[in-house]
Amino acid sequence: VQLQASGGGLVQAGGSLRLSCAASGRIFSSNRMGWYRQAPGKQRELVASMTSGGTTNYADSVKGRFTIARDNAKNTVYLQMNSLKPEDTAVYYCNVYQSFAEYWGQGTLVTVSS
Repeated sequence: VQLQASGGGLVQAGGSLRLSCAASGRIFSSNRMGWYRQAPGKQRELVASMTSGGTTNYADSVKGRFTIARDNAKNTVYLQMNSLKPEDTAVYYCNVYQSFAEYWGQGTLVTVSS
């Protein structure tokens, strides 16, 4: 499984960005796709995830601001990030979990200036 993420960049506080991640290879119909992030000096943390059945999970810090979505036909997961804050600055990684295996994308940098 290969994951290709895109959409990061520099944005001012209060702005928006949309991340995309396309999965290729052997993708099962039942899986969980999501986004994690890692800020400098901090551990990687879950941002949001979504199962193929549509169940979502969000970090408390992003609830009401970020929205995860997926296109199962395209094996693509999206993260719409609104009302961005400087503390959202991090490298964002897309993730796929299926059949007891976990896969990671290369990471895309999101920088939010104050």
